[in-house]
Amino acid sequence: MKLKKQVTVCGAAIFCVAVFSLYLMLDRVQHDPTRHQNGGNFPRSQISVLQNRIEQLEQLLEENHEIISHIKDSVLELTANVEGPPALLPYYMANGSWVVPPEPRPSFFSISPQDCQFALGVRGQKPELQMLTVSEELPFDNVDGGVWKQGFDISYSPHDWDTEDLQVFVVPHSHNDPGWLKTFDKYYTEQTQHILNNMVSKLQEDPRRRFIWAEVSFFAKWWDNINAQKRAAVRRLVGNGQLEIATGGWVMPDEANSHYFALIDQLIEGHQWLEKNLGATPRSGWAVDPFGYSPTMPYLLRRANLTSMLIQRVHYAIKKHFAATHSLEFMWRQTWDSDSSTDIFCHMMPFYSYDVPHTCGPDPKICCQFDFKRLPGGRINCPWKVPPRAITDTNVAERAGLLLDQYRKKSRLFRSNVLLVPLGDDFRYDKPQEWDAQFFNYQRLFDFLNSKPDLHVQAQFGTLSDYFDALYKRTGVEPGAQPPGFPVLSGDFFSYADREDHYWTGYYTSRPFYKSLDRVLEAHLRGAEILYSLAVAHARRSGLASQYPLSNFALLTEARRTLGLFQHHDAITGTAKEAVVVDYGIRLLRSLVNLKQVIINAAHYLVLGDKKSYHFDPESPFLQMDDTRLNHDALPERTVIQLDSSPRYVVLFNPLEQERLSVVSLLVSSPRVRVLTEEGQPLAVQVSAHWSSATDMVPDVYQVSVPVRLPALGLGVLQLQLGLDGPRTLPSSVRVYLHGRQLSVSRHEAFPLRIIDSGTSDFALSNRYMQVWFSGLTGLLKSIRRLDEEQEQRVDMEFLIYGTRSSKDKSGAYLFLPDGEAKPYVPKDPPVLRITEGPFFSEVVAYYEHVHQVVRLYNLPGAAPAVSEEAAPAGQLLPHAGHGLPPGRTEPPHAACCPGPGRLQPPRWPAGGDLGPATNAGRQPGPGPRAQGQQENMQPFPSPVGTANPGQGAWLFLQTGSHV
Repeated sequence: MKLKKQVTVCGAAIFCVAVFSLYLMLDRVQHDPTRHQNGGNFPRSQISVLQNRIEQLEQLLEENHEIISHIKDSVLELTANVEGPPALLPYYMANGSWVVPPEPRPSFFSISPQDCQFALGVRGQKPELQMLTVSEELPFDNVDGGVWKQGFDISYSPHDWDTEDLQVFVVPHSHNDPGWLKTFDKYYTEQTQHILNNMVSKLQEDPRRRFIWAEVSFFAKWWDNINAQKRAAVRRLVGNGQLEIATGGWVMPDEANSHYFALIDQLIEGHQWLEKNLGATPRSGWAVDPFGYSPTMPYLLRRANLTSMLIQRVHYAIKKHFAATHSLEFMWRQTWDSDSSTDIFCHMMPFYSYDVPHTCGPDPKICCQFDFKRLPGGRINCPWKVPPRAITDTNVAERAGLLLDQYRKKSRLFRSNVLLVPLGDDFRYDKPQEWDAQFFNYQRLFDFLNSKPDLHVQAQFGTLSDYFDALYKRTGVEPGAQPPGFPVLSGDFFSYADREDHYWTGYYTSRPFYKSLDRVLEAHLRGAEILYSLAVAHARRSGLASQYPLSNFALLTEARRTLGLFQHHDAITGTAKEAVVVDYGIRLLRSLVNLKQVIINAAHYLVLGDKKSYHFDPESPFLQMDDTRLNHDALPERTVIQLDSSPRYVVLFNPLEQERLSVVSLLVSSPRVRVLTEEGQPLAVQVSAHWSSATDMVPDVYQVSVPVRLPALGLGVLQLQLGLDGPRTLPSSVRVYLHGRQLSVSRHEAFPLRIIDSGTSDFALSNRYMQVWFSGLTGLLKSIRRLDEEQEQRVDMEFLIYGTRSSKDKSGAYLFLPDGEAKPYVPKDPPVLRITEGPFFSEVVAYYEHVHQVVRLYNLPGAAPAVSEEAAPAGQLLPHAGHGLPPGRTEPPHAACCPGPGRLQPPRWPAGGDLGPATNAGRQPGPGPRAQGQQENMQPFPSPVGTANPGQGAWLFLQTGSHV
């Protein structure tokens, strides 16, 4: 590119010099002082001089024209070399491997050592609490702690608050799941709308009352159905601090399966809605129900200008340890942060649950007596058989003293004399009677406590931010700053167990189909947003905005909200009831269809040369997408391009912010296919069979694969024609290993096919970067070696299987409770192996009884080597890679697709507890540096990763769970 620019600039300079010289010559002729006018007649000598000069100018112009033509040809030649396909075609080596010639230009950017200098610099304050170390040191012994079963006895002296009163904030809340046992709409109709309607009227009755809300998805739906008067009342309640919207996300998202793109997107959607409709900006995070916590979410909250946050579902042993060391409140810092720029203040609730029996103090039997929804005669009661009693003048002293004792005990677990006491549960406050029972009885208790100075307590209703503000004030720091003496923590809180060995890791794999559909919608949303933005910007700049369907923006908004809704911790997790899952699936599919329409409209507009000819016709789209889904639970069906004598055009889009080189595979109706660029330049293509099973080719359907380079955020067009371009149409070869099974194999004259009835010799696939060895018996990976290195990395892939317990507690949507260590998967028949080799990719497909695995090796010029591995199992079946590492060593799961620290799982953790979420990828470590000793596995949807059996130091990727 630099050479091209230099030649262009030089040519332009020469042209300017020539034109200027011509101007000077003409000017000199016109003003020659020796020239005399004589009645319009020139002397013969002057005419001769003028003719000579004109001839010289003509010659000079002709030379300049030749120079400019030469420069133009050079620029075109350089352009062709830079942006065109490789001049050389792939060729087949005598050793049986394809070679793709390198491109005449470098394909990657150089990386400066300074790019990652922050990781090498001197770190700031080392976190006192590193979760990797904490997990190693904890005994996880589950000792009975008395009334606080998972904790310990708490004692205090009545004089502990003589110098500083205990300040108590009781925070009324209602946790509303946007789908779980009921669908989103059914929850709204039957419960949520009544909660919010009661909230408006009951908060206005007493300015001392407070309430917090988290799920903007429900709030927005309710807002659309209330009148202007009620809206104004809500704005007043938000403005005077009686109502707080905590976190402000569209939902309270899961933090194990969700990608950071979706986490950010649902946060933006919620925050923008709040800004537009309430003028509110969230300050504090509230996450009481996600099943474990990723360090990615506090990072995002901090970047969204939140200063504080709260979490609840943390392993009971970690809670006990943090309570004993007064570490339940800490600054949560990213592991890679060298200073405090990512710190956010975090409060961890100490007890079993966020319901009322487990929030006032350590004894749930006593706390339940202060849940006034459970008053005798109501629909629910206390499991400990001691019901609440309404507060009266005769019993207020005794009841207040009992409650204060729990407040004091709970406060001894923290480092300040400011205490948070949540008051609520799932879908609470849906009846006016509950509002009255809770607020009237608690206010009587508060009035009594506050009237007794000798008790040294001040109690009131408050919001979450009221609590944090009071804590910051007591400790003398600005909101969000580190209070003196409070620890710094780094790491995550996976995996979660609420009791015994009940590890909530089953949801990492529950209903994987919808986890995959979530990623599909995510990718389409990103692409649609980019294309829509580009198309609208172009249309407005060109004065054609009236011709473009700006209404497509509403489809984008609906898709964002659907994607956000599915990040809910009972949606993408797969833990909702079947009818609710179907409702989610229908919503996902509808948004996917709408996004495809947005993409079609935008791509149509952008590829047109004459934008004025654009015509939006929803009934007859100009383009069609490359796959369709007939139903919410159906697999995508790829479009087969019917070839004939007229060219068919394919529009490609690169949604990445950098140039991309990748192999594009299309299905066509004939193996006799030519692929050309938009300008008509032919491209080399790999033609392969399209298979419906291990041994059956699909008739009249073929796969054509071509390397394509697309600019950042750019579109490209390919032409497909019926015809054969001998040197450029390169068929792939196929070998099928039947291992003695009596099966017939489809054949086609276009593809060389070898059938091997029996054979156990290992074989390899290779490209110009690496060689990958497979077992001839199992078809699974055995080793990988980079061609520029001597060392070979052993992989030894195998499939393992877990059984389930015969006891009452079994694995399910939430829990993973295997009956012991994983055992080798032993199929009834040996697998059928199909090896396809071609110039641009080769692959090995192993077909077992319950699973098939595809390993694909790409061979691109100038691109980094890529090994793609995918499996489609059923049940609790998992691929396992062993390589003799020390016991307990694993590498980081990707929390919300953000890389984290290495994870050291203690060998004493039971199977199920040693799993961490891998959102998109995991790394298999080796003995050497990462470039030499690690293999990275990418998957299209989230799954767990961890050690299969103690002492093996191996990684696994569970692709499905018991709920498919």
